Parts: sequence; structure tokens; C-alpha cells
Amino acid sequence: MMTWLQLWTTGLMAFSVSLVVAEDSGLPAVEAEKRGPVEIVKKESHPVLIRQKRDWIWNSLYVEEEKPAPIPYKIGQLKSNKAVGVKKFTIEGEGANSIFTVDEKGDLFVTRALDREHKHLYNLTARMYDGNNKLIEDSGHFVVQVTDINDNSPVFPRTFNGSISERSSIGTQVVEVKATDADDPTTANGDLKYSLTPDGDLSAFDIDKNTGIISCKINTLDRETKSQYVVVVKAQDMRGMASGSTATTSVTITITDINDNQASFTRKMYELQVPEDHKVNEKIGTLELEDRDQIHNKEPIFIIPKENNKMFSAELSPNKDGNLMLRHALDFETTSSYSFIIQVKEKLILPADNTKSAVTTAQVNIRVLDVDEPPVFSQPIYTFNVVEERLVSNIGTVTARDPDRASKSIRYSIPDKDCPISINQVTGQLSTLRTLDRELEATHMFQVKAQEEPSGLESFVKVNIVVQDINDNKPELVVDEIFVCENDVTKTVIGTLRAADKDDQPASFSFSLGSESSNFSIKDYGNNSADIMVKQGPFSLDDPKDYKVDVRISDGGRPIQTSITTLAIKSCRCDARRIPTQCKASARRMSVSVHALIAILLCILTILVIVILFVMRKRYQKDSLASMKNSGEIHEQLVTYDEEGGGEMDTNGYDVSILTSACHDGSLLRHPDRHPHPSLYAMVQKAPQPTACKGDMAAMIEVKKDEADHDRDGIPYDTLHIYGYEGPESLAGSLSSLDSSSTASNLDYDFLNDWGPRFRTLAELYGVDGPDYYHQY
Repeated sequence: MMTWLQLWTTGLMAFSVSLVVAEDSGLPAVEAEKRGPVEIVKKESHPVLIRQKRDWIWNSLYVEEEKPAPIPYKIGQLKSNKAVGVKKFTIEGEGANSIFTVDEKGDLFVTRALDREHKHLYNLTARMYDGNNKLIEDSGHFVVQVTDINDNSPVFPRTFNGSISERSSIGTQVVEVKATDADDPTTANGDLKYSLTPDGDLSAFDIDKNTGIISCKINTLDRETKSQYVVVVKAQDMRGMASGSTATTSVTITITDINDNQASFTRKMYELQVPEDHKVNEKIGTLELEDRDQIHNKEPIFIIPKENNKMFSAELSPNKDGNLMLRHALDFETTSSYSFIIQVKEKLILPADNTKSAVTTAQVNIRVLDVDEPPVFSQPIYTFNVVEERLVSNIGTVTARDPDRASKSIRYSIPDKDCPISINQVTGQLSTLRTLDRELEATHMFQVKAQEEPSGLESFVKVNIVVQDINDNKPELVVDEIFVCENDVTKTVIGTLRAADKDDQPASFSFSLGSESSNFSIKDYGNNSADIMVKQGPFSLDDPKDYKVDVRISDGGRPIQTSITTLAIKSCRCDARRIPTQCKASARRMSVSVHALIAILLCILTILVIVILFVMRKRYQKDSLASMKNSGEIHEQLVTYDEEGGGEMDTNGYDVSILTSACHDGSLLRHPDRHPHPSLYAMVQKAPQPTACKGDMAAMIEVKKDEADHDRDGIPYDTLHIYGYEGPESLAGSLSSLDSSSTASNLDYDFLNDWGPRFRTLAELYGVDGPDYYHQY
């Protein structure tokens, strides 16, 4: 039966090939059928137009994968229906002549083991030649299929994990697990089945053997009891038969939380203490809660009894506990303790697991601690009214009390030293220190301090003093520039008068003449305005007389205030439309207010005081200079040292003889003969200092000052260095040789004159012999 089926298939293929060739050549099929093989061979030189009809006979060619081939084994034979005595076959294509070989009989061999997963089809082409290597059968395409064997195990490509909410319903899908198998999926070798192994937890989950979907098989999952499950999934090929290959993987399933537990107080009673000065809207304490759900699912709701919820409230803390908050200020003296029951509820998705064990109510006891509080004023702000320009002894009273049980006495004061209001320290009664002027300042605002005695806590309150107005200001004239034209006639309106009043009262101004005027009149309209009109004209620009009018204004208040203002009117030459073209003088005389006069007088007085002080200072400096001159003061610097100077030979810098000469007669020798003498520095007698001079430094200095003032021949000393006299307070003894006596002081130094001009000065100092040239001390 199979042989007949193959022959029928081959015939059908041959018919199809011949039909295709006929169609490709462009000839009818019947004509193509009449042509013989000879014509087909002749036309092979034109392959575009004619295709040769093939006569290959094919069998299905299969190769089992992984079949060993130590020697090539036959898988089929190449056949043709043409009768040729000697045949020769060749193959080309994938694996030709390496994997696949063919012999002279057309037998096809496989030379090695094949792997279907690497390549499952090989496309080859066969040709047939006769004994003369003449092509008899052109290329025929055939396929070699590699049949699959179960040589690959299933593989899970990745790790699988899933999650599911606690208390989910049965059948809720968790995760889909998929494995792969390299074998042919159309055969049992690649057909996988899934199952759960006893190595994992089988209590809560199932898996679909075909799809690998894991689902829940119970509805009592509880995260608080068990939050994670691990199941082991097995994948097996060969449709799950025992002979199939297997692979396993672990799947972790996490149970996610829902709000299915009631929040519960950790204690049945909370004891809290709070000072009475605790700030409003701040936390008093924390009411700890216990909830097995995760924090993001904790949604507690606190309920405080109505009689206490105005004083206290409960808010959620960051970790979802209850923060007890103060909503109203506490007062120990009023209420020293509070006690109430607080309740906690929660909106649950499902009935709670811990309904019976949860503590949903708790007793809260709050004890208020006494604190020394500052004084409390009876009002948060005080406002009083004071009539201006009056001294008021009792404006009102500011009262405060000590809220503590000690009830200490209160002392009142006003910190602002410039405040025009004073307060009684004991009673808190306010009074004015001076009259108030509403026009200068309508409201006085200051603070009153209340302090517990002695030097206790203090508090402040704001006080407003509103100054009430009285009619104490005279009305002021408000008018534009007024002029009169030369040709103005009687009853010509030359200006409109208005008035202003600084007082804060409705005024009814009336206008009238303050003095008789022969030229002008005022017409009052009774609506706070009036017109000034010409009474008698005309006017002349050449008239030297100035025009003015006194305007009397009354404000109609209580008491009535009246003012008289002199209004200057200038005369002008006007055109036909009463527009001035030329005017004679300014029209208005400005008045100076009392305040401006006071300011000017103060400036003048300040300038006079400054001038007087300046003159007195100059005079004092002049008197001081005169007294200094009379006291004989000289502008020389007298410096006394307790150390030795340049030495006894340094006579150019220090005139020792002048200082020591005052010890006897207080003067130097004068030479009336005016003959040439050695210099003053040569007259030095090195003798012991008389002890009589010690302690009389002041007298010696006065003598030397007098000599310096009257001796014109003396050297103008800038500084007198005193070395010939040691102060009586000096601890160091004199190092000067002036006080030392030696026979060497009487040596003859005349030989120095023979040494030349360079030693002439030294010879003059020490070479003088005789009492005529120096004074013996």
C-alpha cells in the first residue's frame, strides 16, 4: 500500500513538472507533450526558454540525531526512471561530500552524528551522468531531515517570584512560571508539564500543569502569621512521563499586608503631667498603640468625650501612635487635674483578626502642675478717651492680678519715659502729665508693665489714648489770588472766600468785614463760602494807595472761634474778558504762625549762646597766656637724668660750670674791661660739689633761668642737662668726676698750645692759669 502511494505521488510530481515546463516555454501543454527527449536536449542551450523534464524518484530521507557513525551508514538512494546502463551520481549543497556522500549506485551515506538542535534540515542537489560523463538528469533538489531524540532537559531561564495579598480568595493567580526545552516542541521530547514538589510548601498554592501558573488554593492567608512561602516547581518533558527529563526552580511568594488588625492601646491607663503654662497646640504626651499591620496600613481614629475634646485632642504621630495635644490654656488654680476615657477605632477592610484581644479604650489621667505665672491683665488691650487741652487726673484704670494662689501684689509702670500719661503704681489709675493736642497727635499708644512684688514676673499690655477734639483752633482763610481791574464796577465779584479748620468738628463758617471798607464788601452765602465784591469803583493803576480788606471768619462752634485776616488786593489793568495784563503789586501778605515765631526765636537764642561761649573761651585762653608770661615760664626743656652724660671732657655739649655757679652767689663773673678772654666753657673749676646745694634744686633752676633771660652773651640753650648735681632721691651714687678731688686737677696744661691749632681749644679749657680768668668755687 505504501509503495503504491509513493508511486502515485511520484507520477503526480512528474505531471506537475511537465506542466510547469510547458507553461514556461510559452507553448500549449499538448504541444509540449508531443515533443520527444531529443528536442528537450537540443533546447538545453536555451535555458531561459525551456526547462528539462526531470525523472527523479525520491524517497523521504531522514537521519536520527546523535546517531553514532564510526563508519558511514546508508540513509537512502538516489533513483531515476531513465534506463541507463551505467550511471554516475554527484551531490551539491549543505554538507555535501562531507556529512553526506553518494556512491556509484546512488546510495546516500551519513559520515557523522548530527545534532537537530544545531541544524534540523539539509538542502541538497543531485545530478546523474552516464558512463561518458554526459549529464542525463539535471539538478534535483532534495531535503534530508534530522529526527529529534530527547537529548535536552528543560531549563528555567530566570528566577521567578510573586506576591499576593493576605486573605485573598481561592484561585487568585500569583505568578506564571515558564521553562524552555531545546528539543522539538512538536514531539513529546519538547512537551513540558509542570508540578509542585514536596521540597516546597504545598499548603497554600497550586500550579497549572500546562501553563505553569501558580494560584492560591486557600482563602486564609495571614501575613501576621506567615509572611512568605517558598514553593518548588518541577518542569518535565515527555509530557510529564517518568522517562522524561526534569528541572526544578524555587519560587518565593510574599504575602502583602492589608488593614485587617484592630489598633490596640498598649496600656489601659495613661498617667500624664503637664505644667499649667504649657503652650497651646503642643504635645502633652504620647498614647502608644499596638497594631500588627504594617505602618502604612495603620489608620487609627481617636475619640475623646465631648466634655474634654475642647481642652484636648489626639493626633497621629509619624509612627501612627496618638499624640495628646493641648487645645486650650491650662489654669492650675481653676482645674488641677483632668480624667477621661479615650477610644480608638479603625476602618478595616475585613473583620479584624484580633477583635477579642484588642484594647480599644484607655483611661487618661492628666495632672496640672502649678507654675509661677506672670500677672494677667483684665483686658487684652485698653482704650480710653481724653479731651484735648485739659489735664485729666483719672483717665481710667488698668488692672492686673497674680493668677497664682500666692496672689502677690502688683506694681504698675509705663516703660516709655516720654509718654505724656502717668500711672499710679498701686492702683493702675492713668492721668495726664500735660495737656494733649489732638491736632499734633490724635492717638497715644504705649505699654503698661505689671510686675509682681518684689521684682517678680512681669507682663505688658497695650493702652490706646484717643484724644477727643474740642473747638480750640481758629478758622483759617482759604482764598486764591484776588485782584481788581481798573474798570470794575459796583458789585463785581473779584474773588471767592473759603475757610478751613484744624478741629475735627463740623463747622459752619460765616464771613464778614473785619473793618469798614469803602471799596469792597463781602456777601456770605451761608454754605461756608462767600464772595468779595466791589463796593465802589472804578480804580486806577496809578493810584499809589494799596487795597486791602479785613475778613472776619467765625466757625460757629462751641466755643465760637473767630479770626481776622487781612487780605491784600492788587490792582491790575485787564482786557475785556477780565484777564489781567498788568498789575501793580503783590496781592497777599503772608502771616507767620506762633509756632514759626517760637522756632525762629529759639534759633536766634542758640546762636547767641554759641557766640558768648566762643568769646569767653578766647578770653580765657588770653588770660592763661598772660599768666604764664607773668610767672616767668620759659620755652626751654629741662631734663634731669639719674645717669651720667657725655663725660667730664664733653664740655661742648654740657656747661657744667653754669649749673654749679649758683651754689655760692647765684651769678657768673662779669668782665667789665671787655678784653678778650677764653670762652665761657674754659671757666670750669673741677672741685667737689658743695653739700650746701643739695636739696635746693628749685632755687638753682630759677637762677639759671634768670641768667638765661638776661645774659645776651650766653649761648641760647635749648636744653640744660644737669649732671653736676645728683638728686637726693637717687639710689645710684654719682659717677661724675666733677665731685672727685685730685691733684691732677691743678696740672699745667700750657704745653697744649705748642701742639698746634688742633689743640687750641683744649689748651683754652685747661691751660688758663690764674684767678683772673675763672671763678673759684
